[in-house]
Amino acid sequence: MLLLKKISLVNFKNYRQAQFAFSGRITGICGPNGVGKTNLLDAIYYCCFTRSYFSKSDSQHVHTGEAGFRIEAHFEKDGQPLEVVCILRETGRKEFLVQHEPVSRFADHIGRLPCVIIAPDDVQLITGASEDRRRLLDALLSQLDAAYLRQLIDYNKVLQQRNSLLKSMAEKRTVNIPLLQVYDEQLVRLGEQIFQKRKTFLQEFIPQVYACYKQIAGVEEPISLSYESQLLQTPFDQLLVNLRDKDLITQRTHGGIHRDDIVVRLKEQPFKSIASQGQRKSLLFALKLAEFETLKTANRFPPLLLLDDVFEKLDENRMHNLLTRVCVENNGQLFITDTHEERIRKHFDALNQPWQLVKIPS
Repeated sequence: MLLLKKISLVNFKNYRQAQFAFSGRITGICGPNGVGKTNLLDAIYYCCFTRSYFSKSDSQHVHTGEAGFRIEAHFEKDGQPLEVVCILRETGRKEFLVQHEPVSRFADHIGRLPCVIIAPDDVQLITGASEDRRRLLDALLSQLDAAYLRQLIDYNKVLQQRNSLLKSMAEKRTVNIPLLQVYDEQLVRLGEQIFQKRKTFLQEFIPQVYACYKQIAGVEEPISLSYESQLLQTPFDQLLVNLRDKDLITQRTHGGIHRDDIVVRLKEQPFKSIASQGQRKSLLFALKLAEFETLKTANRFPPLLLLDDVFEKLDENRMHNLLTRVCVENNGQLFITDTHEERIRKHFDALNQPWQLVKIPS
């Protein structure tokens, strides 16, 4: 079992200094727009992933006029206390401590505190580019497999180096094939490992998405998801050779697992082109709930679930189905934000589960 018991924020976003204590599994967070409901969820996410869910820049999360921030969270994992502290120093250096011990490599922390978040902009998973769906896949696999995260980090470093070489050769009007082949060999070795893990994982994950979609939507609809990768048709080493001339001209790498996608169709047509708003939202929640179930199975306890402003995204029936799934059928900890206290009370009271309301004043 994983529970967040309390969290304190100092100079984090709009919070100059604040503390929150959580007494149970289900917490509703309410208050007007702009008071910091989403920021509180992001602080929890920071403790799980060493970074923000909403921005790559740590400096953007410092309270106006201040030079750094501090987040301290007290968890309970498997019945044992676990303290996590994240500090952004005035110098811009970020420090992360678990049980008072510094974490030297932030990647080593990923997966220790499994967490799933659903936020308004996540609709990009359905309507956006392939990068958004790869990010979901990589975040999930990184929580399950520390080796996968290291391979992904190394792959992206080599990819960046190869693209820099392509650009440099274009500027100098030279071609260094031997050096290019060195990068190719590294890309192939790392990329094939990542490809195989993605392929194997999605064979089990996609059926879970179907099951979650059916439960949320309440009906069975003709949707299909499939893994799309250039490596399904062509070996990676041959792919790089085939695309080498194009890479030299455009100064970037066109072949590899960094172009993978999860393709979604409805009635054999692109899902995002013909799906209704309700269908898009149902699929988004299905993807996230499948992520939740996968982490729960792997860790043998449910991850933290953070739901930001989801009441506006689903109709009454779909919302009831979602909350039943996460609050009644699972025993994990849930945090959900909304602007309307009455709406939170209505939905949570109907579940007949103990819950806590946290009000954030304007």
